[in-house]
Amino acid sequence: MNEDILQGKWKQVRGEIQSFWGKLTNDDLDRIQGDSAKLAGKLQEHYGYSRQEAEHAIADFLNGIQEKLEANSQKS
Repeated sequence: MNEDILQGKWKQVRGEIQSFWGKLTNDDLDRIQGDSAKLAGKLQEHYGYSRQEAEHAIADFLNGIQEKLEANSQKS
């Protein structure tokens, strides 16, 4: 899932992000607004990830979410 898809699906993905990374607040998510660089920064801030670790964690998370969204759309 690339940046465009993250931004386009932000409302769907936002809750999943907050469930997965529980230290992120609603204010954090309001500021992120689908921007993966901002998300990476917040993960560094709250979880102590390096930039590379944060980007890798986001990529892994988004791959899982993309699979979930595709599975849900195939059921409809």
